[in-house]
Amino acid sequence: MLSDFVVAIVAGLGAASVVYALRHLAGRLTGRQLPKWLLPVTAGLAMIAATIWSEYSWYPRTLAALGPDVVVADAVTERVAYRPWTFIFPMVTRFSAVDLGHRVAAGADGQIFAANAVLYQRWQPVLAVPQAFDCTQHARADLLNGATLGPDGSLNGTSWSRTAGDTLVAAACGGG
Repeated sequence: MLSDFVVAIVAGLGAASVVYALRHLAGRLTGRQLPKWLLPVTAGLAMIAATIWSEYSWYPRTLAALGPDVVVADAVTERVAYRPWTFIFPMVTRFSAVDLGHRVAAGADGQIFAANAVLYQRWQPVLAVPQAFDCTQHARADLLNGATLGPDGSLNGTSWSRTAGDTLVAAACGGG
């Protein structure tokens, strides 16, 4: 959040500096300076543009930073009144993924395994939730509060959850 604030301030100062230089250059070359109001207006517009860029580029920048073993399951877009442009161009504010890089197989066929479901949200810390996946049954289970996945693929302390269209299971079992 602080970095976005700094980016906006730097964009505003940079744009104001350019307009300031152009204003004085125009005064020397033509004898007429650009209007004084142009400086704060340009700085404000540059700050707004930098903020919008930061908001819209968060998702692609975050994806680029992920490892090759992280598969995105679902991306949630947001449309809000205080950002009216999001009604035309929706913005991704959160997404879920499965980290297959730390996958722990159970059972002989490898269709049952444990991996982390990772939840990313703008302005929030990343949340990793241990999950068990059964690709044969298209099911998953939360491995929380002491729940475990046995080496034979059996669950201890939890049960399988089957939900039609579960994007986490689809990402974990199909690779996206």
